This record gives sequence, C-alpha cells and structure tokens, in this order.
Amino acid sequence: MLKKRDLQECHSLYDLMMDPAVFPYVRYNCQLYEQYLFITKQLIVEEEQETCISRTIINENGHPIGTIDLYDIVNKTGFLATWIGTPYFGKGYNQRAKESFFTELFLEHNIETVFLKVRKQNIRSRKAIEKLPYAKLANDINHQIYKSINNAQQIYDLYKVERLDFLDCNKIMQHDIAT
Repeated sequence: MLKKRDLQECHSLYDLMMDPAVFPYVRYNCQLYEQYLFITKQLIVEEEQETCISRTIINENGHPIGTIDLYDIVNKTGFLATWIGTPYFGKGYNQRAKESFFTELFLEHNIETVFLKVRKQNIRSRKAIEKLPYAKLANDINHQIYKSINNAQQIYDLYKVERLDFLDCNKIMQHDIAT
C-alpha cells in the first residue's frame, strides 16, 4: 500500500493533485508539473538527510493514488501530511495508509510523536482523523505548537498520535481479531 517515492509516478500524482477537491489541502502548492517534480526530488533528498519520510500511496493494482509524508522531523517528532486523489475518496485508503505509515514510523524509525494539523474547514480530513482511536485532539495539550501553526489566525486544529498509544491500540485490535 506504501512505497518509497520515485520520479516515475510524478505525472500520475500531479494529475490527481490538481483536482480542485484535493489541491487546496495539499502541502505543496505546485502550479506546474516541473515544480512538483522538483519538490519530489527535494523530498527524496530530505529523506536521505532524515528530516522527512515520504511515501507514495498505491492501490491494489500498484497505481499511485496519493502521498503521505512525515516532515519537519526533530527529536523523534514530526508533522504528517496526507492526500489522496478524488477517485479514491471514501474507499478506506486513507485509514489503511495511515495505519501502515504509523507502523513504519513507530517500529522502524523510532518516531515518538506525530502531529497532524487539519484545516478547520476540511471536514473530510477531520472525520478521517477522528476515526483513528489513537489520535487525540491536541489544541490544549500542546498549546505552544497549536499557537505556532495558527500564528496569524486559527486555521488549523492540532491532533497527535503518540507511539505508545498507537502500539497499545494495535495490541488491543490484534487481540480482538485473534479472539
């Protein structure tokens, strides 16, 4: 469901990203394909420098359908950015991609905390996050970070996923499945 980024998928991803239902919520506002290609190259370099972890979300046929990134990684903490193309909305890809990515982050990269900033008007993303039993609204818990992402006006809600909460929740879910 996830693979390391490569430049061959940029055309497909760029076309999906330009959809008006997707574009306003994508972290990188690329107007041109060449800009998207440059940013993808930059993400690959940042991953080598361990300041970013970036994956392409693929469907069951191996086609790229979106991306998921952990960026601004400092002290085992970073921010999550995810987008999926419109044809794949409502099919469970977002939740499965997050589950897979969190597993990789917490078990392979020793990340401790993942923050998610969600535009208050982005109802689709907020509903997706609230389906995750281990995600917590962190506006008050991490007030300094909340203030920093909303320095001019309150645009975002802040959520967080802690490594231990994710692992504990997955133990419970695996136990429920086994019994």
